[in-house]
Amino acid sequence: MTHSEAASRIAKLREAISKYRYQYHVLNAADISEAALDALKHELYQLEQEYPDLITPESPTQRVAGVALAKFNKVTHVVPMLSMEDVFSTAEMGEWLARIEKLSEAAQDYVVMPKIDGLAVSLVYVDGKLVSAATRGDGRIGEDVTMNIRTIESIPLELREPLAGRVEVRGEIYMRKDDFEQLNAARKAAGEELFANPRNVSAGSIRQLDPAIAASRPLRFFAWRLESDLGQRTQVENLKRCQELGFATPPFVHAKNFADIKAYFASLGAERESLDYWIDGVVVRVNNAQAYESLGVVGKTPRGLVAWKFAPEEATTKLESVDWFVGRTGTLTPVATVGATFIAGTTVTHATLHNADEIARLGLKLGDTVILTKAGDIIPKITKVLTELRDGSEKAIELPINCPVCGSAVIRRSGEVALMCSNKQCFAVASEHILHAARAFGIDGLGGKIVERLEEAGLLNSAPDIFRLSVDEIKNLEGFGEVSANKLSEEIARKKAIDLDAFILSLSIRHVGEETAFALAAHFGTLASFIAADKNRLLTVPDVGETVADAIIEFLHSEHGQKLLAEYQEVGVEVKEAKKIEQKLAGQKFVVTGTLATMGREDAKDRIRLAGGSVAGSVSKNTNYVVVGDNPGSKADDATQLGVPILSEAEFLRILGE
Repeated sequence: MTHSEAASRIAKLREAISKYRYQYHVLNAADISEAALDALKHELYQLEQEYPDLITPESPTQRVAGVALAKFNKVTHVVPMLSMEDVFSTAEMGEWLARIEKLSEAAQDYVVMPKIDGLAVSLVYVDGKLVSAATRGDGRIGEDVTMNIRTIESIPLELREPLAGRVEVRGEIYMRKDDFEQLNAARKAAGEELFANPRNVSAGSIRQLDPAIAASRPLRFFAWRLESDLGQRTQVENLKRCQELGFATPPFVHAKNFADIKAYFASLGAERESLDYWIDGVVVRVNNAQAYESLGVVGKTPRGLVAWKFAPEEATTKLESVDWFVGRTGTLTPVATVGATFIAGTTVTHATLHNADEIARLGLKLGDTVILTKAGDIIPKITKVLTELRDGSEKAIELPINCPVCGSAVIRRSGEVALMCSNKQCFAVASEHILHAARAFGIDGLGGKIVERLEEAGLLNSAPDIFRLSVDEIKNLEGFGEVSANKLSEEIARKKAIDLDAFILSLSIRHVGEETAFALAAHFGTLASFIAADKNRLLTVPDVGETVADAIIEFLHSEHGQKLLAEYQEVGVEVKEAKKIEQKLAGQKFVVTGTLATMGREDAKDRIRLAGGSVAGSVSKNTNYVVVGDNPGSKADDATQLGVPILSEAEFLRILGE
């Protein structure tokens, strides 16, 4: 075979394989068997091995490409990948529809489809070829998982139409139930740990640094959104366009009214167990594209889209024991151990009980038969005790008198629900303090396991000890060497200077979170001024009330607090002065909504505060300005109705003098 003949044969093979891939994954009606398709792929592979100069990145043989990565690169989404509002009842669904139809006359019909329990990803094609794939991440920034995505057969490496320019497709990575069961059967035969559910496998496979792992898993892809404008005017057209480009889409119905939506929800719920993939509800989307865009965004959720979730799954099990865990503020939290129960796709053995008052409210006893609920299919919780099933062997749950970690007395402060360890030097509290401080200082290399090893080695007894660590001490720890020890040591040294608000946060003072720490830093300006504050002065800080002020005074006057501050000074931590607050916006109240191009919303709020203004969470007659970015929520509408001035981002920057 000559080179030109090979090139011709390779082109035909690729075209045929692409055609049958489309039939198999999109139309579910392949003209040839999977074995025959494999034979075509094998012939293509052999020809490409003989003529390597004819290999292209889009060839079906190149789905497993590259070597394992050291880390994932970050990808900024051109259009944020937003989350969905959840509703859990017919009444809530009806309220959503009424609200939408009141806001938009064009919102008269809807597309309804199963809510696939998978991993959302964004695919970008340039001139018809797949160039990148990214996870949702935080909505604005995801992880580049292109190498792993290329291994999934149902994702075309080349669009079926040679479109010029950039095209973005969004959808869900998932695994079929039968594939999941076969995968677990193989792992069981090999003596390996079984996977909990298909979604975990899907997400875990895509977030592996080695593409070969993703290639070994039977992953699939459903497209539910063509983000690029190719002339589609409705979501129905959008989905059909995805199919034309080579993507499988979830089954969907075009609903004309609430009755259609309810009927589909009921029928899908009845068929849920017989479907070959996991779902946890339905997605309802305004069909008219213009109406959908005009409805905008509320917070991090599009107003024209909602997830109607199936009722939280429940199961009965028995309460075996209750253990108490100590957090960074010394609070003891009860966690129930229950008989292993399969619920909402996972095997649950533990459930939250929140606090002692919750145990009393439930009337819970050891040995009780209880109803276990995974609220929103996420957090297992005991919601009810079936007292009629008691046989007399049940025992009362004794509240701890002593800390389960250090043995010190447990106390309950006046007016508070939580039980507390009275020992400020409790090992568990110290450990959580260290981790909390590492996060506040921005030391990413200090995770829980490393902190635990350093504590066990006697190298970390308090958060300031972080800055006493030497390279020689670190490199002797399990999992470290000269290079990694140097890297961590250099990171710690770089983070020795810290903003005042972050430092106040690092101290783990009860009731003091990020917002309060910022307010304290802005008010006092320096660490010395904050330390010298009395209760009366603390009460002049916005949003600081009696409870917070008492907690701060208690910390500053305690032996533990004074020792911690002295140690930070001893190890050379530099606490920067807070940026001076100007008064150009003094007395003015702002609300920020939508996505700003040059800054995040939190950054905008910080700038307002630093200019002497205040920030509110909702619009009222007392609001002076509403700063509006792209895809604003209902706050922009509220501003219009109340006659509150609206600022564009450019106008906002001019007010700030930037």
